[in-house]
Amino acid sequence: MSYENKMLQLKQKLGKKKEPSNVKPVFNKPEKPFYLDDWERAGLSVVENEFGVLFKREVTYPLHYQHGTYQLGLFFEAIEKWQNATIEHPYALTFDESIVFFDTETTGLKGAGTNIFLLGLLDAAEDQFVLTQYILADPANEAAFLFESKFWQNTKTIVSYNGKSFDWPQVETRWTLNQHVLPKLRKQKQIDLLHSSKRIWKNNLERMKLTKVEEEKLGFKRNGDIPGFLAPIIYTDAVKSGNPDALMKVLHHNEWDLLSLVTLYIHSTNLLLEKKLNESAATYTNIGKWFGDLKHSNESEQLLAAVTTSYENVESGLAHYYLAFQLKRKGRYIEAKNSFEKALLFIENREKLRAFEQLAMIYEHQMKDYEKALNYINEGLVFLEHNSFMKMEQRIKQRANWLKRFQRVENKLLNSEK
Repeated sequence: MSYENKMLQLKQKLGKKKEPSNVKPVFNKPEKPFYLDDWERAGLSVVENEFGVLFKREVTYPLHYQHGTYQLGLFFEAIEKWQNATIEHPYALTFDESIVFFDTETTGLKGAGTNIFLLGLLDAAEDQFVLTQYILADPANEAAFLFESKFWQNTKTIVSYNGKSFDWPQVETRWTLNQHVLPKLRKQKQIDLLHSSKRIWKNNLERMKLTKVEEEKLGFKRNGDIPGFLAPIIYTDAVKSGNPDALMKVLHHNEWDLLSLVTLYIHSTNLLLEKKLNESAATYTNIGKWFGDLKHSNESEQLLAAVTTSYENVESGLAHYYLAFQLKRKGRYIEAKNSFEKALLFIENREKLRAFEQLAMIYEHQMKDYEKALNYINEGLVFLEHNSFMKMEQRIKQRANWLKRFQRVENKLLNSEK
């Protein structure tokens, strides 16, 4: 056969489109692990579905169950507070939502080789809370484990701690790897309490680890808990040996995580919606700024003003700073100027530089006091030259902008004196 004919045959083969197949791949159920009875005796239930087996643990809590400072039932009062609130907020919940607190334990932090071996779900029912923990029997039974979560069946509001960035993407990854047999995963509404904790306790808590938040804000200290980093090792050992004793401690670790999510939501709601100032100035300054970022200017102004009158000046410097922006947006320039000037005594770095800039702008554009404006521009230039919070190229760019402002205001001053 000639070379040309061979090439023609090859093109014809490549050009043929494969007919779509409606035949689903055959799924063979994996074998059951040898340790089913041992894990059952430890308190776990064996669940079998069309994809294999998994283990399940279930615990119920009455509404008066106390976890740290709070009873779990106060969660429903927190929802009612949001229902009655006059502001919209991304962390608000309603009674119409199906709410579940969610946490996982995994065999690693990332990569296709990382398995979720524990799915923890705490459902808020009308008269109780129900904890359900699904445990991966072994990696071969992953499809059964994921299927049982019902994330393909129901749409819920998932409340987690770093779940939006870590836990849920892990579920999506594992689901994708099993998509040839599993129903399609539904999208779920996400509320991540790590993000709200960072907003509320910035400059207040050094570390945002959940156990630290529990101890310092929620009145709960764990006794006999295992370090989280040991959980993957313990699970792997339990699967190899068949001994579930240490694994039960991982389940209790996960249980505490979930209970703390409920009380953290209660506590955060109280801080956001109640008028009492029971925590530090930094906490309420952060909340006031958050309200401002959400365009709730009245709530932001009221809270920041309360901080400036209720705490020492050294504690309320940032509150004066953020309050000044709210006042300026409302055209209350004299009050904004006064607030920026008070803030200057206690703030540092980018905030201080920006306060100099805002004062220069107010004196230039609103008060037409060009001499005062030049004074603040000079202070800003001096501060800029001696700062250590900005990279050199940023500093050069900033300095050029400040010098332009200086030239413009100086010209205005000279023209006003003619």
